[in-house]
Amino acid sequence: MAKIFVLVEHRQGRLRDITFEMLTKANELTEKTDAETTAVLLGNNIVEHAKTLTEYAKTVLLVQDPKLENFNSEAYRKILAKLITEHKPSLVMMGHTSYGIELAPRLATALGTPLATDCLDLTFEADGLAVTRQMYGGKVNVKAMLRKAETYMTTVRQATFTAEKPATPPNGQIAEVPSLLTEEIAEKRFLQYVLPPSGGVDITAAEKLIGIGRGIKDQTNMSMIEELAKTLGAVLACSRPIVDKGWLPSDRQVGSSGKTVKPKLYLALGISGAFQHVLGMKSSDLIIAVNKDPKAPIFSFADYGIVEDLFKIVPALKGKIYELKGQKA
Repeated sequence: MAKIFVLVEHRQGRLRDITFEMLTKANELTEKTDAETTAVLLGNNIVEHAKTLTEYAKTVLLVQDPKLENFNSEAYRKILAKLITEHKPSLVMMGHTSYGIELAPRLATALGTPLATDCLDLTFEADGLAVTRQMYGGKVNVKAMLRKAETYMTTVRQATFTAEKPATPPNGQIAEVPSLLTEEIAEKRFLQYVLPPSGGVDITAAEKLIGIGRGIKDQTNMSMIEELAKTLGAVLACSRPIVDKGWLPSDRQVGSSGKTVKPKLYLALGISGAFQHVLGMKSSDLIIAVNKDPKAPIFSFADYGIVEDLFKIVPALKGKIYELKGQKA
């Protein structure tokens, strides 16, 4: 039976969201084709991860080796090249992350496999694999057919697909594969993870985000938004102009040149909704936009929109939250 490979990403003991997003898409593709989903998991002491993945994939190919404790593109390339040659999957999916961006081109070149990067969608058609990508800075979605091949390779943009556990669990099997790394991988060595500085915030992990844009007008108005964020239990994020002005650090920027987020709530205050920003937040569970311009593009993506001056809405919203909590503003 044909297989769809999904390369599992994990870091510091945790499976990354992109893994489950890709597995969801792979399962969707297998429902329409005569194929099965195979999760490919490389690492060390990661059996518990493999057990978790059996709820999403028919087979989990597990390769454990102390040399795989941390990601190394050369080690991954050697092992994946062998697995792909042996199993001949119809599709190999990787995240469009630091892992996939470094690994996929090298692996595709070594195997002579057609590669499509930064994909928003994938479909098997009569002539082969069709991929959807964005061009011209996200202004245009383009669907293209990859040349006919036995195996295709793609990298998938994070937060493109919503991760969902299969309605009928596949009760997958773990197949442990011996490592073929017989010598040290000297090309690159892992040194350490560099964590955000003390007090730093990872907006990609926040469940509630308040995004601010040009509509905030002046830095002196930041305190008002910070108070709302504290009241709501949210984290502040922003569009590029706020970073350019130096009002928030670059790690708070959402968009094509910032970070991709998918919180349960994204409250956009004074953000017009340029496509560069929308690319980074359109997969949020609930989007609420406040903008006094009724023609602001952000309203096309919002679940709820308020056409009003944010300086009227923010105090009223903060007061209502205090009221619901039984507290005084």
